[in-house]
Amino acid sequence: MHGRRHLAASLTRALIQAPSRSISSTPSLLQTLDPSVPSPPAAGAGRLAELRRRLQADAPSLGDFTYSVEVGTRQRPLPKPKWMKETVPGGAKYAAIKAKLRELKLHTVCEEARCPNLGECWSGGETGTATATIMILGDTCTRGCRFCNVKTSRTPPPPDPDEPSNVAQAIASWGLEYIVITSVDRDDLPDQGSGHFAETVQKLKALKPEMLIEALVPDFRGDPSCVEKVATSGLHVFAHNIETVEELQRNVRDYRANFKQSIDVLEMAKEYAPPGTLTKTSIMLGCGETPDQVIRTMEKVRAADVDVITFGQYMRPSKRHMPVSEYVTPEAFEKYRALGVEMVCLSFSHVYQCFINPDASLFDL
Repeated sequence: MHGRRHLAASLTRALIQAPSRSISSTPSLLQTLDPSVPSPPAAGAGRLAELRRRLQADAPSLGDFTYSVEVGTRQRPLPKPKWMKETVPGGAKYAAIKAKLRELKLHTVCEEARCPNLGECWSGGETGTATATIMILGDTCTRGCRFCNVKTSRTPPPPDPDEPSNVAQAIASWGLEYIVITSVDRDDLPDQGSGHFAETVQKLKALKPEMLIEALVPDFRGDPSCVEKVATSGLHVFAHNIETVEELQRNVRDYRANFKQSIDVLEMAKEYAPPGTLTKTSIMLGCGETPDQVIRTMEKVRAADVDVITFGQYMRPSKRHMPVSEYVTPEAFEKYRALGVEMVCLSFSHVYQCFINPDASLFDL
């Protein structure tokens, strides 16, 4: 046993100290730096150099472990399938919206989350209906969900008091038929930002009453007064995303979010909102969930009287974020849609599918 430990210690010292040796006197190191150099005659040194070269080539980066669903399991990035196509941004509407956003210093989740469908949504796509998802309350979130690309801080800058007016004026001038207003989490504010949210909706409705408004809100820590404030602000759709199946909540979302709290928020919104207001939630697929888990989650969402559910393919923003477990096929999306429509006691008003993070999804009322 002592001999094995001594051998292991010697090998470790050799690996650590090798880079500091003279290259001219260490052929194996020279071969490591330049693979074109032939192997030295010494078989042992050659094997050591080969081992070091292979370890360096195969060594996992920090991103392979950060936010991994299975802790300590290395996962190589999956190649994107052929149906995952991005539309190149362009068109008159796209240019006008982008210019106005820069002028008023407004933020969109489309850009912050690197949404691959940004060009299609802003330009109108096949339907000609241009849509955008405006992000209010700043561009810095107080939470750190493992799928999200938005900046995080415990003490983000205070909200811009002129933002509700600027957002309303900008959106009213764009010629959009449908707008999604979302926000970062603001756990640092006394009302979680709900008053700012409600004011934005109210000012937009005053300028353009015919526009359909969806508010995609955070969980407000489950505070009923915050939920009521937004649900009664004049919106058409109250949306709050559960993001993933119940079993993966802690692996995907910030520790301050949870499935029950999100379901409670959706139930409260249905209770407080005027009749005819739709409630909506979204689930990302490709986070490690199973079909059975998805179905059970759908059943619990429907039990909360949610009207609309959308499914989106999770797209990894960077290596720092949770890896994609799989790219779900369009056929699988269709099966979930059909199941949501046809299952007994699971008759959602709308079940839609998209191939992006559902934070930027769109459906027609």
